[in-house]
Amino acid sequence: MNVKHIISSKILDLGTINSILSDEKKLELSRTSKDKIIACRTYLDAKLKTRSKPLYGINTGFGALHNVKISNKNLTVLQENLVMSHACGTGERVPNKVVKLMLLFKIQSLSYGHSGVQLETVDRLIDFYNNDILPIVYTQGSLGASGDLAPLAHLALPLIGKGNVVYEGKEHAIETVLNDFNWQAIELQSKEGLALLNGTQFMSAYGVYLLLKSYKLSYLADLIGSMSLDAFDGRIEPFNALVHLVRPHNGQLKTAERLRGFLDGSELIQQKKKHVQDPYSFRCMPQVHGATKDTLAFVEKTFKTEINAVTDNPNIFSEDDLIISGGNFHGQPLALALDYLKIAMAELGNISERRTFQLVSGLRGLPVFLVNNPGLNSGFMIPQYTAASIVSANKQLATPASVDSIVSSNGQEDHVSMGANAATQAYTLVNNVERILAIELFNASQALFFRVPKKSSAFIESILSLYRQDVPFVEDDRVMHDDIQASIDFIESLDVDSRELY
Repeated sequence: MNVKHIISSKILDLGTINSILSDEKKLELSRTSKDKIIACRTYLDAKLKTRSKPLYGINTGFGALHNVKISNKNLTVLQENLVMSHACGTGERVPNKVVKLMLLFKIQSLSYGHSGVQLETVDRLIDFYNNDILPIVYTQGSLGASGDLAPLAHLALPLIGKGNVVYEGKEHAIETVLNDFNWQAIELQSKEGLALLNGTQFMSAYGVYLLLKSYKLSYLADLIGSMSLDAFDGRIEPFNALVHLVRPHNGQLKTAERLRGFLDGSELIQQKKKHVQDPYSFRCMPQVHGATKDTLAFVEKTFKTEINAVTDNPNIFSEDDLIISGGNFHGQPLALALDYLKIAMAELGNISERRTFQLVSGLRGLPVFLVNNPGLNSGFMIPQYTAASIVSANKQLATPASVDSIVSSNGQEDHVSMGANAATQAYTLVNNVERILAIELFNASQALFFRVPKKSSAFIESILSLYRQDVPFVEDDRVMHDDIQASIDFIESLDVDSRELY
């Protein structure tokens, strides 16, 4: 197994990122990346010696203070003051797995040699990544416009020997960890603080983490939906390839193909039916689940572009002898993509809850609320309530954050993306979808017990046999919170081949 990932101009994609994370690969800069970083820094140092005019963010103040010239002797103080003053995040802590992606994406962005950072600074970020030294970052504080300023300031604080980190599962002052490794704090040079704080790595890390999870949940929605269809004595005809070839959306075609594969060989799907049609939540899975797949493809394209880009400001083009102040830090593309992701994933939850509702309704030979002795037992009545409650919450979370904007920096930053809010909303929403699907799985497994001796497909039966080791048949009422949590844990631990996902 290759235990290293070489940071280079080679495109980072979801498969590569998944491999880096799952195989716990260490990072290393390619020789070409090192040369680009050094050349850019050398150019900037030379430019500062010969140019008298102000360069934004390099020898000026920031934001509304862009016209304030800073003397060369104060450039390190300027950059360190920037990091400290912008580290004003609040709220909950960003999950460690997201912080680790923030480090990866900041390293990648700085590696292209258009940001003016020292090689020493990038090397220290790699040291943090490789040794699981994860800065404590907070969820609130970014407008998603002039970069993710507050979150990235917290990410950068440990570089200058300030702030706290998580290391070996515990919180430590960074000074302690630096001493343990015999490292010195980085002395930031001109432009470096701005290079570290400008950028979209907070939004990008959330987006990529959620894409990886959403692709898995999309697969599981197809699988669990197939179980529910069989438990409901549903029909296979709506998934015939001919139906979908005359409306050939990619996601629709893929979903129908998956459903046919999951149900291949099922005795239940092949048995004679008394009904002509199934409700939309079963019959239209290819159309609804498929639309979410197409959305994921769009969102993936957006984030793939972003994480392989330079997103700080100003941009330095040493070969062209240009330093240009632009707006690559603006998070609008990500904000729109995250909002679209929220809507698409919320729909997977919506249709899943409808299938759960159908299963508990006492239809097609299934007992009311999927339990023997209903009345004495409430059975699966309230898990459906729980799913409905979460679906309603997701409808609120799915409201687009990107349609809002609040003026900041004394009017200099007069349009912001609110993509960071979209990111944290999406995190809650996607985790909610996992819970809704877990509840559907709980119901579908119970319903399939009532179809014995008829069986589903060999594949579905193999999944059920694993699941039922954790969540057995409900004979009489018991504490169902435990079963729902066990179902969530089962979904989280289920390993799906990445080639099946993206």
